Amino acid sequence: MNILILGAGRSSSALIEYLIQYCWQSGHRLTVADASLVAAETRVKGRAVAKAFHLEDPSTIELISQADVVVSLLPAFLHIQIARHCLIFQKHLLTASYISEDMKELGDEAQKKGLVFLNECGLDPGIDHMSAMQLIDDVTSKGGHITSFESFTGGLIAPQTAPENPWRYKFTWNPRNVVLAGQGTAKFLQEGAYKYVPYHQLFTRTTEVEVPGYGKFEGYANRDSLKYRETYGLQDVQTMIRGTLRNHGYCKAWNVLVQLGCCDDSYLMEDVANLTHESFIESFFRPDTRKSLEQRIADRFSLSPTGDEMTRLKWSGFFSSEKVGLTSGTPAQITEHILNKRWCLQPGDQDFVVMWHRLVYHKQGQVKTLQAYLTSVGDDEIHTAMAKTVGLPLAMATRLVVENKIKQRGVLLPITPEFYQPILKELAERGIALKEVEL
Repeated sequence: MNILILGAGRSSSALIEYLIQYCWQSGHRLTVADASLVAAETRVKGRAVAKAFHLEDPSTIELISQADVVVSLLPAFLHIQIARHCLIFQKHLLTASYISEDMKELGDEAQKKGLVFLNECGLDPGIDHMSAMQLIDDVTSKGGHITSFESFTGGLIAPQTAPENPWRYKFTWNPRNVVLAGQGTAKFLQEGAYKYVPYHQLFTRTTEVEVPGYGKFEGYANRDSLKYRETYGLQDVQTMIRGTLRNHGYCKAWNVLVQLGCCDDSYLMEDVANLTHESFIESFFRPDTRKSLEQRIADRFSLSPTGDEMTRLKWSGFFSSEKVGLTSGTPAQITEHILNKRWCLQPGDQDFVVMWHRLVYHKQGQVKTLQAYLTSVGDDEIHTAMAKTVGLPLAMATRLVVENKIKQRGVLLPITPEFYQPILKELAERGIALKEVEL
Protein backbone atom coordinates (compact mmCIF):
# COMPACT_ATOMS: atom_id res chain seq x y z
CA MET A 1 0.00 0.00 0.00
CA ASN A 2 1.11 3.53 -0.77
CA ILE A 3 0.40 6.22 1.84
CA LEU A 4 0.69 9.89 0.87
CA ILE A 5 0.93 12.66 3.48
CA LEU A 6 0.28 16.17 2.19
CA GLY A 7 1.75 18.80 4.51
CA ALA A 8 4.84 18.74 6.74
CA GLY A 9 4.10 21.71 9.00
CA ARG A 10 4.25 22.21 12.75
CA SER A 11 1.53 19.64 13.55
CA SER A 12 2.96 16.87 11.39
CA SER A 13 5.91 15.50 13.38
CA ALA A 14 4.12 12.78 15.38
CA LEU A 15 1.99 11.69 12.42
CA ILE A 16 5.01 11.29 10.16
CA GLU A 17 7.11 9.52 12.80
CA TYR A 18 4.29 7.05 13.51
CA LEU A 19 3.66 6.22 9.86
CA ILE A 20 7.37 5.94 9.06
CA GLN A 21 7.68 3.30 11.76
CA TYR A 22 4.45 1.58 10.71
CA CYS A 23 5.45 1.44 7.04
CA TRP A 24 8.92 0.15 7.90
CA GLN A 25 7.40 -2.67 9.97
CA SER A 26 4.61 -3.56 7.55
CA GLY A 27 6.27 -3.04 4.19
CA HIS A 28 4.05 -0.18 3.04
CA ARG A 29 5.41 2.83 1.14
CA LEU A 30 5.23 6.35 2.56
CA THR A 31 5.57 9.65 0.69
CA VAL A 32 5.55 13.06 2.42
CA ALA A 33 4.91 16.09 0.23
CA ASP A 34 5.01 19.76 1.18
CA ALA A 35 5.21 23.13 -0.53
CA SER A 36 8.68 23.25 1.00
CA LEU A 37 10.76 20.29 -0.14
CA VAL A 38 13.21 21.12 2.65
CA ALA A 39 10.42 20.78 5.25
CA ALA A 40 9.41 17.39 3.86
CA GLU A 41 13.02 16.18 3.75
CA THR A 42 13.63 17.41 7.29
CA ARG A 43 10.63 15.46 8.58
CA VAL A 44 11.44 12.15 6.86
CA LYS A 45 15.25 12.24 7.28
CA GLY A 46 15.73 9.78 4.44
CA ARG A 47 13.35 7.21 5.92
CA ALA A 48 10.55 7.91 3.44
CA VAL A 49 10.13 9.63 0.08
CA ALA A 50 10.02 13.43 0.25
CA LYS A 51 8.41 15.44 -2.54
CA ALA A 52 7.67 19.06 -3.31
CA PHE A 53 3.96 19.78 -3.43
CA HIS A 54 2.04 22.41 -5.37
CA LEU A 55 -1.66 21.90 -5.88
CA GLU A 56 -1.63 23.29 -9.41
CA ASP A 57 1.31 21.11 -10.46
CA PRO A 58 0.37 18.03 -12.53
CA SER A 59 2.99 16.05 -10.59
CA THR A 60 0.93 16.52 -7.44
CA ILE A 61 -2.08 15.00 -9.12
CA GLU A 62 0.17 12.11 -10.13
CA LEU A 63 1.19 11.64 -6.47
CA ILE A 64 -2.49 11.27 -5.50
CA SER A 65 -3.14 8.87 -8.38
CA GLN A 66 -0.28 6.63 -7.19
CA ALA A 67 -1.41 6.55 -3.55
CA ASP A 68 -3.89 4.21 -1.90
CA VAL A 69 -4.52 6.43 1.12
CA VAL A 70 -4.09 10.22 1.25
CA VAL A 71 -3.63 12.05 4.56
CA SER A 72 -4.05 15.82 4.27
CA LEU A 73 -2.55 18.22 6.81
CA LEU A 74 -2.98 21.12 4.42
CA PRO A 75 -4.99 24.22 5.34
CA ALA A 76 -8.64 23.22 5.66
CA PHE A 77 -9.83 25.15 2.61
CA LEU A 78 -7.62 22.99 0.37
CA HIS A 79 -9.10 19.66 1.50
CA ILE A 80 -12.01 19.84 -0.91
CA GLN A 81 -9.69 20.05 -3.91
CA ILE A 82 -7.74 17.04 -2.66
CA ALA A 83 -11.02 15.20 -2.01
CA ARG A 84 -12.19 15.70 -5.58
CA HIS A 85 -8.95 14.25 -6.89
CA CYS A 86 -9.35 11.33 -4.47
CA LEU A 87 -12.81 10.67 -5.88
CA ILE A 88 -11.51 10.65 -9.44
CA PHE A 89 -8.70 8.23 -8.62
CA GLN A 90 -10.71 6.32 -5.95
CA LYS A 91 -8.39 6.92 -3.01
CA HIS A 92 -9.20 7.03 0.70
CA LEU A 93 -8.76 10.46 2.36
CA LEU A 94 -8.18 11.40 6.01
CA THR A 95 -7.96 14.88 7.57
CA ALA A 96 -7.99 16.43 11.04
CA SER A 97 -10.19 19.36 9.95
CA TYR A 98 -13.87 20.09 10.41
CA ILE A 99 -16.16 18.72 7.72
CA SER A 100 -17.09 21.51 5.32
CA GLU A 101 -20.42 21.70 3.52
CA ASP A 102 -18.58 21.01 0.27
CA MET A 103 -17.04 17.88 1.77
CA LYS A 104 -20.45 16.68 2.98
CA GLU A 105 -21.76 16.88 -0.56
CA LEU A 106 -19.20 14.27 -1.63
CA GLY A 107 -20.52 11.73 0.87
CA ASP A 108 -22.83 9.77 -1.43
CA GLU A 109 -20.26 9.48 -4.20
CA ALA A 110 -17.52 8.45 -1.77
CA GLN A 111 -19.82 5.80 -0.34
CA LYS A 112 -20.75 4.47 -3.78
CA LYS A 113 -17.07 4.15 -4.65
CA GLY A 114 -16.30 2.36 -1.39
CA LEU A 115 -14.09 5.16 -0.05
CA VAL A 116 -13.36 6.37 3.46
CA PHE A 117 -13.34 10.18 3.66
CA LEU A 118 -12.57 10.61 7.37
CA ASN A 119 -12.52 14.11 8.86
CA GLU A 120 -12.22 15.65 12.33
CA CYS A 121 -9.72 13.07 13.54
CA GLY A 122 -7.11 15.20 15.31
CA LEU A 123 -7.32 16.74 18.77
CA ASP A 124 -10.17 19.25 18.59
CA PRO A 125 -11.90 18.08 16.57
CA GLY A 126 -10.90 14.45 17.02
CA ILE A 127 -9.93 13.14 20.45
CA ASP A 128 -12.70 15.33 21.86
CA HIS A 129 -15.26 13.48 19.70
CA MET A 130 -13.88 10.04 20.44
CA SER A 131 -13.53 10.51 24.19
CA ALA A 132 -16.98 12.15 24.37
CA MET A 133 -18.61 9.26 22.52
CA GLN A 134 -16.85 6.73 24.69
CA LEU A 135 -18.25 8.46 27.80
CA ILE A 136 -21.71 8.92 26.28
CA ASP A 137 -21.97 5.33 25.06
CA ASP A 138 -20.81 4.02 28.43
CA VAL A 139 -23.32 6.11 30.40
CA THR A 140 -26.28 5.37 28.13
CA SER A 141 -25.48 1.64 27.88
CA LYS A 142 -25.85 1.47 31.68
CA GLY A 143 -29.24 3.17 31.67
CA GLY A 144 -28.16 6.77 32.20
CA HIS A 145 -30.01 9.66 30.52
CA ILE A 146 -27.71 12.57 29.73
CA THR A 147 -29.14 16.07 30.25
CA SER A 148 -26.00 18.19 30.02
CA PHE A 149 -22.77 17.95 28.04
CA GLU A 150 -19.88 20.45 28.20
CA SER A 151 -16.49 20.09 26.53
CA PHE A 152 -13.48 22.44 26.38
CA THR A 153 -10.01 21.94 24.89
CA GLY A 154 -6.93 24.14 24.84
CA GLY A 155 -3.40 24.17 23.49
CA LEU A 156 -1.23 26.18 25.90
CA ILE A 157 2.37 26.23 27.11
CA ALA A 158 3.73 24.23 30.02
CA PRO A 159 4.14 26.13 33.32
CA GLN A 160 7.93 25.91 33.14
CA THR A 161 8.07 27.34 29.61
CA ALA A 162 8.69 31.08 29.07
CA PRO A 163 7.75 32.20 32.59
CA GLU A 164 8.16 35.80 31.42
CA ASN A 165 5.30 35.40 28.91
CA PRO A 166 2.23 37.00 30.56
CA TRP A 167 -0.19 35.43 28.06
CA ARG A 168 0.96 31.90 29.00
CA TYR A 169 0.48 31.13 25.33
CA LYS A 170 2.49 30.49 22.16
CA PHE A 171 1.62 29.28 18.67
CA THR A 172 1.56 25.48 18.67
CA TRP A 173 -0.64 25.15 15.57
CA ASN A 174 -1.58 27.31 12.59
CA PRO A 175 -1.09 30.93 13.79
CA ARG A 176 -3.62 32.23 11.30
CA ASN A 177 -6.33 30.04 12.83
CA VAL A 178 -5.47 31.38 16.29
CA VAL A 179 -5.79 35.00 15.18
CA LEU A 180 -9.07 34.31 13.38
CA ALA A 181 -10.48 32.09 16.15
CA GLY A 182 -14.06 32.62 17.15
CA GLN A 183 -15.14 34.74 14.21
CA GLY A 184 -18.83 34.34 13.53
CA THR A 185 -21.53 33.81 16.14
CA ALA A 186 -21.17 31.15 18.82
CA LYS A 187 -24.31 29.05 19.27
CA PHE A 188 -25.00 26.77 22.22
CA LEU A 189 -27.68 25.49 24.55
CA GLN A 190 -27.58 26.27 28.25
CA GLU A 191 -30.15 24.92 30.71
CA GLY A 192 -32.76 24.64 28.01
CA ALA A 193 -32.20 28.12 26.55
CA TYR A 194 -30.57 28.83 23.19
CA LYS A 195 -27.65 31.23 23.47
CA TYR A 196 -25.99 33.28 20.73
CA VAL A 197 -22.77 35.19 21.29
CA PRO A 198 -21.54 37.44 18.45
CA TYR A 199 -17.82 37.67 17.81
CA HIS A 200 -17.46 41.11 19.35
CA GLN A 201 -18.74 39.74 22.68
CA LEU A 202 -17.17 36.30 22.58
CA PHE A 203 -14.07 37.00 24.66
CA THR A 204 -16.08 38.73 27.38
CA ARG A 205 -18.45 35.75 27.79
CA THR A 206 -16.15 33.15 29.27
CA THR A 207 -16.74 30.07 31.41
CA GLU A 208 -14.50 29.04 34.30
CA VAL A 209 -13.28 25.46 34.01
CA GLU A 210 -11.34 23.73 36.78
CA VAL A 211 -9.24 20.71 35.83
CA PRO A 212 -8.18 18.50 38.77
CA GLY A 213 -4.51 18.96 39.50
CA TYR A 214 -4.07 21.77 37.00
CA GLY A 215 -6.15 24.62 38.35
CA LYS A 216 -8.63 26.96 36.73
CA PHE A 217 -8.88 28.02 33.10
CA GLU A 218 -11.24 30.25 31.13
CA GLY A 219 -13.16 28.95 28.15
CA TYR A 220 -14.99 30.61 25.29
CA ALA A 221 -17.63 28.90 23.14
CA ASN A 222 -16.84 27.46 19.71
CA ARG A 223 -18.90 28.57 16.73
CA ASP A 224 -21.73 26.04 16.65
CA SER A 225 -22.17 23.58 19.48
CA LEU A 226 -25.79 22.87 18.56
CA LYS A 227 -25.03 20.60 15.60
CA TYR A 228 -23.28 18.13 17.89
CA ARG A 229 -26.52 17.23 19.63
CA GLU A 230 -27.38 15.02 16.67
CA THR A 231 -23.77 13.94 16.11
CA TYR A 232 -23.51 12.69 19.70
CA GLY A 233 -27.06 11.34 19.87
CA LEU A 234 -28.06 13.93 22.49
CA GLN A 235 -31.07 15.49 20.76
CA ASP A 236 -33.00 16.17 23.97
CA VAL A 237 -30.05 17.42 26.04
CA GLN A 238 -30.65 20.67 27.98
CA THR A 239 -27.07 21.96 27.87
CA MET A 240 -24.64 21.53 24.97
CA ILE A 241 -21.47 23.62 24.95
CA ARG A 242 -18.15 23.02 23.18
CA GLY A 243 -15.37 25.53 23.57
CA THR A 244 -11.71 26.52 23.75
CA LEU A 245 -9.57 26.84 26.90
CA ARG A 246 -7.09 29.57 27.70
CA ASN A 247 -5.22 30.58 30.84
CA HIS A 248 -6.85 33.23 33.01
CA GLY A 249 -6.48 36.75 31.66
CA TYR A 250 -5.89 35.77 28.04
CA CYS A 251 -9.42 36.48 26.82
CA LYS A 252 -9.73 39.96 28.32
CA ALA A 253 -6.45 41.05 26.72
CA TRP A 254 -7.29 39.38 23.40
CA ASN A 255 -10.62 41.18 23.39
CA VAL A 256 -8.77 44.50 23.16
CA LEU A 257 -7.24 43.37 19.85
CA VAL A 258 -10.63 42.16 18.62
CA GLN A 259 -12.38 45.43 19.49
CA LEU A 260 -9.65 47.54 17.91
CA GLY A 261 -10.04 45.66 14.62
CA CYS A 262 -6.64 43.95 14.69
CA CYS A 263 -8.14 40.53 13.84
CA ASP A 264 -10.08 41.73 10.79
CA ASP A 265 -9.13 39.76 7.69
CA SER A 266 -11.52 41.42 5.23
CA TYR A 267 -9.31 44.15 3.73
CA LEU A 268 -5.70 45.00 2.92
CA MET A 269 -4.07 47.88 4.76
CA GLU A 270 -2.13 50.62 2.96
CA ASP A 271 1.58 51.43 3.16
CA VAL A 272 2.28 48.31 5.23
CA ALA A 273 6.01 48.39 4.42
CA ASN A 274 6.36 51.56 6.48
CA LEU A 275 4.21 50.43 9.42
CA THR A 276 5.73 49.98 12.84
CA HIS A 277 4.05 47.91 15.53
CA GLU A 278 2.92 51.11 17.23
CA SER A 279 1.71 52.85 14.08
CA PHE A 280 -0.28 49.72 13.21
CA ILE A 281 -2.22 50.08 16.47
CA GLU A 282 -2.31 53.87 16.09
CA SER A 283 -4.10 53.46 12.74
CA PHE A 284 -7.24 52.40 14.61
CA PHE A 285 -7.36 55.67 16.65
CA ARG A 286 -8.05 59.31 15.93
CA PRO A 287 -4.90 61.48 15.95
CA ASP A 288 -4.18 62.72 19.49
CA THR A 289 -0.88 64.15 20.69
CA ARG A 290 -2.07 64.84 24.23
CA LYS A 291 -1.94 61.24 25.43
CA SER A 292 0.26 58.28 24.65
CA LEU A 293 -1.12 55.36 22.67
CA GLU A 294 -0.95 53.20 25.77
CA GLN A 295 -2.98 55.69 27.77
CA ARG A 296 -5.63 55.99 25.04
CA ILE A 297 -6.04 52.22 24.92
CA ALA A 298 -6.32 52.09 28.69
CA ASP A 299 -8.91 54.88 28.68
CA ARG A 300 -10.92 53.37 25.82
CA PHE A 301 -11.24 49.99 27.51
CA SER A 302 -11.31 51.22 31.13
CA LEU A 303 -8.05 49.44 31.92
CA SER A 304 -5.32 50.26 34.38
CA PRO A 305 -2.23 51.49 32.46
CA THR A 306 -0.18 49.09 34.56
CA GLY A 307 -2.77 46.29 34.69
CA ASP A 308 -2.51 42.74 33.34
CA GLU A 309 -4.13 43.50 29.99
CA MET A 310 -1.81 46.39 29.18
CA THR A 311 1.16 44.33 30.38
CA ARG A 312 0.27 41.60 27.88
CA LEU A 313 -0.09 44.05 24.99
CA LYS A 314 3.15 45.83 25.84
CA TRP A 315 5.09 42.57 26.23
CA SER A 316 3.86 41.53 22.77
CA GLY A 317 5.53 44.57 21.26
CA PHE A 318 2.42 46.41 20.08
CA PHE A 319 3.80 49.75 21.30
CA SER A 320 7.23 49.25 19.76
CA SER A 321 8.83 51.34 17.01
CA GLU A 322 10.01 48.14 15.30
CA LYS A 323 8.94 47.78 11.67
CA VAL A 324 6.24 45.17 11.11
CA GLY A 325 8.31 43.55 8.38
CA LEU A 326 5.62 42.94 5.76
CA THR A 327 4.97 44.65 2.46
CA SER A 328 1.23 43.98 2.46
CA GLY A 329 -1.37 42.38 4.67
CA THR A 330 -4.74 42.50 6.35
CA PRO A 331 -4.95 43.58 10.00
CA ALA A 332 -5.19 39.91 10.99
CA GLN A 333 -2.08 39.03 8.98
CA ILE A 334 -0.14 41.90 10.52
CA THR A 335 -1.26 40.93 14.04
CA GLU A 336 -0.19 37.35 13.38
CA HIS A 337 3.22 38.54 12.15
CA ILE A 338 3.78 40.76 15.19
CA LEU A 339 2.74 38.05 17.65
CA ASN A 340 4.81 35.40 15.95
CA LYS A 341 7.94 37.33 16.94
CA ARG A 342 7.18 36.60 20.61
CA TRP A 343 4.84 33.62 20.37
CA CYS A 344 7.04 31.33 18.29
CA LEU A 345 8.19 28.22 20.17
CA GLN A 346 11.89 28.37 21.03
CA PRO A 347 14.36 25.49 21.50
CA GLY A 348 13.52 23.69 24.73
CA ASP A 349 9.98 25.08 24.97
CA GLN A 350 7.26 22.65 25.99
CA ASP A 351 3.60 23.06 25.17
CA PHE A 352 0.62 21.73 27.09
CA VAL A 353 -2.71 20.32 25.90
CA VAL A 354 -5.71 20.05 28.21
CA MET A 355 -9.18 18.63 27.46
CA TRP A 356 -12.16 18.59 29.81
CA HIS A 357 -15.64 17.06 29.60
CA ARG A 358 -18.54 17.24 32.03
CA LEU A 359 -21.71 15.17 31.70
CA VAL A 360 -24.79 15.42 33.91
CA TYR A 361 -27.10 12.43 33.71
CA HIS A 362 -30.09 10.85 35.43
CA LYS A 363 -30.00 7.22 36.51
CA GLN A 364 -32.44 5.38 38.76
CA GLY A 365 -33.91 8.60 40.08
CA GLN A 366 -30.53 10.15 40.90
CA VAL A 367 -28.72 13.07 39.28
CA LYS A 368 -25.05 12.29 38.68
CA THR A 369 -22.12 14.27 37.31
CA LEU A 370 -19.20 12.73 35.45
CA GLN A 371 -16.10 14.81 34.85
CA ALA A 372 -13.28 13.61 32.60
CA TYR A 373 -10.03 15.23 31.56
CA LEU A 374 -6.95 14.56 29.45
CA THR A 375 -3.58 16.30 29.45
CA SER A 376 -0.36 16.03 27.46
CA VAL A 377 2.99 17.84 27.69
CA GLY A 378 5.25 18.23 24.67
CA ASP A 379 8.82 16.96 24.60
CA ASP A 380 10.27 20.05 22.91
CA GLU A 381 9.48 22.71 20.30
CA ILE A 382 9.28 20.09 17.51
CA HIS A 383 7.73 17.09 19.25
CA THR A 384 4.91 19.09 20.76
CA ALA A 385 1.85 17.92 22.65
CA MET A 386 -0.20 19.56 19.90
CA ALA A 387 1.62 17.56 17.21
CA LYS A 388 1.10 14.35 19.21
CA THR A 389 -2.58 14.88 19.94
CA VAL A 390 -3.39 16.05 16.40
CA GLY A 391 -1.13 13.66 14.52
CA LEU A 392 -1.34 10.39 16.42
CA PRO A 393 -5.13 9.89 16.14
CA LEU A 394 -4.91 10.62 12.42
CA ALA A 395 -1.99 8.23 12.01
CA MET A 396 -3.79 5.49 13.94
CA ALA A 397 -6.92 5.97 11.85
CA THR A 398 -4.77 5.72 8.72
CA ARG A 399 -3.44 2.38 9.93
CA LEU A 400 -6.99 1.15 10.55
CA VAL A 401 -7.99 2.12 7.01
CA VAL A 402 -4.89 0.52 5.47
CA GLU A 403 -5.59 -2.70 7.38
CA ASN A 404 -9.26 -2.62 6.24
CA LYS A 405 -10.55 -2.49 9.81
CA ILE A 406 -12.98 0.34 9.02
CA LYS A 407 -16.14 -0.99 7.39
CA GLN A 408 -18.02 2.30 7.07
CA ARG A 409 -17.77 4.23 3.83
CA GLY A 410 -18.47 7.82 2.83
CA VAL A 411 -17.73 11.10 4.62
CA LEU A 412 -17.19 10.06 8.24
CA LEU A 413 -16.46 11.25 11.76
CA PRO A 414 -14.52 9.08 14.26
CA ILE A 415 -17.52 8.74 16.59
CA THR A 416 -18.25 5.01 16.34
CA PRO A 417 -16.58 2.24 18.37
CA GLU A 418 -14.64 0.92 15.38
CA PHE A 419 -12.72 4.19 15.45
CA TYR A 420 -12.65 5.33 19.05
CA GLN A 421 -12.02 2.03 20.81
CA PRO A 422 -8.69 1.14 19.14
CA ILE A 423 -7.49 4.74 18.85
CA LEU A 424 -8.19 5.74 22.46
CA LYS A 425 -6.68 2.45 23.66
CA GLU A 426 -3.46 3.05 21.74
CA LEU A 427 -3.30 6.70 22.84
CA ALA A 428 -3.64 5.58 26.47
CA GLU A 429 -0.75 3.16 25.97
CA ARG A 430 1.28 6.20 24.91
CA GLY A 431 0.33 8.16 28.03
CA ILE A 432 -2.50 10.20 26.50
CA ALA A 433 -5.43 8.90 28.54
CA LEU A 434 -8.76 10.25 29.73
CA LYS A 435 -9.21 10.29 33.50
CA GLU A 436 -12.75 10.07 34.88
CA VAL A 437 -14.08 11.47 38.15
CA GLU A 438 -17.62 10.93 39.46
CA LEU A 439 -18.77 14.01 41.38
